[in-house]
Amino acid sequence: MPPVVIAIIVVLIVILIVVAASVKIVSQSKAYVIERLGAYHATWDTGMHFLTPIFKRIAKIVSLKEQVADFAPQPVITKDNVTMQIDTVVFYQITDPKLYAYGVENPIKAIENLTATTLRNIIGEMELDHTLTSRDTINAKIRNILDEATDPWGIKINRVELKNIKPPAEIQDAMEKQMKAERQRREAILRAEGEKASNILVAEGKKASQILDAEAQKQADILKAEAEKEARIRRAEGEAEAILRINEAQAKSIAMINEAAPKDEYMTLKKLETMAKVADGQATKVIIPSELSSVVGLVNTIHEGK
Repeated sequence: MPPVVIAIIVVLIVILIVVAASVKIVSQSKAYVIERLGAYHATWDTGMHFLTPIFKRIAKIVSLKEQVADFAPQPVITKDNVTMQIDTVVFYQITDPKLYAYGVENPIKAIENLTATTLRNIIGEMELDHTLTSRDTINAKIRNILDEATDPWGIKINRVELKNIKPPAEIQDAMEKQMKAERQRREAILRAEGEKASNILVAEGKKASQILDAEAQKQADILKAEAEKEARIRRAEGEAEAILRINEAQAKSIAMINEAAPKDEYMTLKKLETMAKVADGQATKVIIPSELSSVVGLVNTIHEGK
């Protein structure tokens, strides 16, 4: 093969390699910062791009995903002079690749230092107890300050979390003892309240039982009185019924006697019987009317004849 042909083939191969190397495909969630002759030229988004050899270069490849930076514990001093170790976690996202590439030399290191200084400033204005119970407040303050400070760097601070707060060992031991004493106090209060509630329930039960017993006794007395009243009523009705029957019988007897037209002697005898019943051994003297003397004599005569 002639040397000229070989040279042409070599040139073509080199051109193909250069062209292939110049074609860049930017994947999703990535951004390429492009410089031309050392100056910022453009930011490539997702898709295929052609990079002119020698004149252009990729200055920085930036990830647009949300990222997490876990910083080492930082010593901070509270308002009441307690030194604690606090480590933070920062969730951030790059919103402007150009500012991120040219804003600060080392953005993550800058965020770490800014977080440490901001944390010291905030904790320095708070006492220990307030610090331990105000995580959400501290997180919000740090996030606002970092977000404002990192805007020129093309970084958006989405969230800041205090990962751990470690007070000194002696403070932690005192806090544990305080918590134990507080739990014992609450337990004693709950036990006392339980006993009080139990005593109240017992007293209410006894009172309710006494009320029920009184109601039952009252109801029994009422029923007994009603029974006695009913018995007296029935007894009175029976006696009235008996008297009525006797009177009716006597009336019928009198009516029958009247219908038979009895003689005077019979009537006289009935009067004597009535007088005998009246006396009935209760009186020592019996006064006989004059009209009955003849009849008495008649009766004596009859007895003497016998």
